[in-house]
Amino acid sequence: MVQVVNVVASGALDVELDLEVVARDLVDIVNYDPELYPGAYFRFDDDAPLITLYRTGKYIITGASSEAEAGRFRNEFLALLNRHGIVSDADDAWFTVQNYVCMANMERSFNLSALAIGLGLEVTEYEPEQFPGLVYRPHDHACVLLVFATGKVVITGAPEIAAAEAAFSAFRESIEALLADE
Repeated sequence: MVQVVNVVASGALDVELDLEVVARDLVDIVNYDPELYPGAYFRFDDDAPLITLYRTGKYIITGASSEAEAGRFRNEFLALLNRHGIVSDADDAWFTVQNYVCMANMERSFNLSALAIGLGLEVTEYEPEQFPGLVYRPHDHACVLLVFATGKVVITGAPEIAAAEAAFSAFRESIEALLADE
């Protein structure tokens, strides 16, 4: 079963912003240091998704657990900016979910070196000194699967949940076919 663990969404306000002024007006929830990063970080509380706002008016929401939560924080973000006179309701140009990050479990352990060979070196990367998981980029799916020796799988780059589910299902079938050949 595939479980959503992070939703990344983005949007655009139809205005350019002075982030110094925004950060000064919203000092309680905004962290902005242009020497470290060009975006202003908004966090409503410690457990809330992070919203990064750029001078161009574009923003990114990371850390939401669902599309609904991303939408709810977008609405809270826009309402806050509207209350402080930073933007008006008409300034919201677009909003979309960019990426679902999901988790799944194969419920068995793997020898990742053998798995890389079995799946094919042209679609896998495994360098345990660099990263403890196998990176699997199937040709027929937009997702990337990070496979760990424990059998846990992280699916990233999915434009929708169905894409993550399809990629994991195809991966599971590939594994079953490899095991049947042993």
